[in-house]
Formats: sequence, structure tokens, C-alpha cells
Amino acid sequence: MTDILSLAPAAAGAALTEWLSARGEPPYRLRQILPRLWARPVASWSDATELPQELRAALDAEWPLTRLEIAAHQVSQDGTEKFLWQLPDGERIESVLIPEGKRRTLCISSQVGCALGCVFCATGRMGFRRHLTPAEIVGQARAVRLRHAAEPLTNVVFMGMGEPLLNWSAVDTALTILNDRDTGMGIGARHITVSTVGILPALAQLAKRPEQFRLAVSLHAPTSEKRLDLMPIEKKYNLKELLAALTQFRRRVTFEYVLIAGRNDSKADADALARIAKSTGALVNLIPLHPGGAPDLTPSTRTQMLDFERRLKSHAVEAVLRRSRGLDIAAACGQLRVELEARRKVPAEQHAHVE
Repeated sequence: MTDILSLAPAAAGAALTEWLSARGEPPYRLRQILPRLWARPVASWSDATELPQELRAALDAEWPLTRLEIAAHQVSQDGTEKFLWQLPDGERIESVLIPEGKRRTLCISSQVGCALGCVFCATGRMGFRRHLTPAEIVGQARAVRLRHAAEPLTNVVFMGMGEPLLNWSAVDTALTILNDRDTGMGIGARHITVSTVGILPALAQLAKRPEQFRLAVSLHAPTSEKRLDLMPIEKKYNLKELLAALTQFRRRVTFEYVLIAGRNDSKADADALARIAKSTGALVNLIPLHPGGAPDLTPSTRTQMLDFERRLKSHAVEAVLRRSRGLDIAAACGQLRVELEARRKVPAEQHAHVE
């Protein structure tokens, strides 16, 4: 059975048109049904009360709507929400909703686990389990929209569990669904960011898309040697090749740089990073290491992070030191799943409370 929520809007429309025609339904039914997939989603077809009950039952039988179930939910004092979603096969993935002023940014996952093994990432420690389908990727945004109908998402970032460009086929479709203004979720391309360590073949495919999706590159070190120490992907796609590949993008690229004490936060590191950023015209996002993401690493001190930011700016590089969010919850990527799996090994009465 085809999962209607894994089809791009045009393909979903074509499939539904053929099905409705075979049933002898009037053409206007399609205009009622398509918005209920993503634009004005319903949890189940029974909630689409503008449709006849018989048609709703038929839709439920032929085109059931897959919905992610909440396995755990945490809310930080700063308003950040962490969701652990249960998939039909028992696997679990995470999303983080970050409210800030009028912005409501959802950080979504593209894989169950991750094969890349970056030392500062909790997801990397669990290993790779499987790819997500387009329905499971967009389903995270769909589920949050159902939960917070009065507060629409303004931004989506592919910065959750997994490497998006290793699941390019599904992410490619998911981008179309998220961006489609007619019957998709209607989120502007410039408000959708794909974060990658630099998977060069898929990076070229992303560059070919006409929409102005934003690209964030997980850099985290200014030299190939230092990057290899933090990110094993450097063996396959090295820094020199990655920087050359970025010339394919017409829009400005952002470098993501997690600051780790004694590993990548020296003055020499800042100077080397500035040279790379200036040569590519990139914006640099400096990110405090979330202690829950890598318990064996030490975050840079606040003073060190501010010094690093100032040194970049002294080289005329645009740099922003991001504020840590969700420090009182398991907000680091993969952290909630890792913690809950660990708790399964101890008696229930020892478990910390998670809503």
C-alpha cells in the first residue's frame, strides 16, 4: 500500500485523482482532500468532516494517514520542547521545537541513528539503524502542527538525528512537501535549512534545486587534521574537497562550529577558521557544546567562546555565538533516546520523570 504522505504533492494529487475518478467522485473532492494532508492536516480521515462519511471510510482504508506517536515529551524552562517519536516498527526519533520571539523553529531528524560517529554527538554513539521515509521526516512537522495548530512553524532545520544527505531521496521529497505553498506545508525555502557534514554527491544534487534552501555545513574544525580527530567523514570527503564543492551554491553558506575546550577553540583555530570563512563568504554559527551530547568532552568556557567570536569578527568574519537551549532537558541530538534506552536497563522506580 502506498503511503500517501510519502508522495510529493503533485504525485499525491495524481494518485488521488485517479482513485477518485474510479470511484465516480466529483473533481472538487480533490480540492477538499489534498489540503488535509499537510496544509490543514487531520490526525485521521474521520476528522475531515467536510467529506461524506462513506468517503472518509474509503480514504482511511485506501490511504491511511501515518502519524507519529509521542513516546516522551520534555519542556524546558526556556520554552524549548523535545519530542521522542515512536515509529510503527518500534524505532524512535527526536525533534526539538525552539520558540524565539515570533519564530518557531523545528529541528527534525532524517535517519534513525547515524553512521558518521562524530565524537560530540549522542546520535553518533547509537550507530545507524535505518533511513526515514518522507512521511516520517515531514511527519515530525505535521505532528507538531497538529499539536500546536494556533502557532504555526516558521522554520525547519534538518539538524536532528542522522545525516540528511545520506538519505537524499527521502529528504529531496520532504523538502518539496515542506516548501510547497499550494498543498504542502508552505514553509518558505529560505526558512528551511539542510545541515550536512558534506556528502559531496548529494550536495551537488541539493545545489541543482532551484529553491533557495539554506545550507549549513558541520565544519567544527578549521583544518583537515583537526576535523578528522572529531569527524571520521573527513577520511572520505576531506575539507579541501568540501570547500570546493560549496562553490556550486549561489546562496550564502553557514558554517556550524561546536566549541570544545582544548580541541578547536584556540586563537590559531579562530584565525584558520576566519581564513576559510572569508574565502567562501560564509557566516559562522558558534555553538556551545551541549554537555548531554558528549559527556566525555568539555565545553569551552563562556570567556573562551566570546574571545573566539571577537577574534573572528576582528578578521571581518560575520560570526554569531548561539545561546544554548534546553539545558535542563535532554535537548542534545539523540540524548533523550540514549537516556531512555539506558533507563530500560534499571528498575522502573529509579527512572527520572519524563512527561
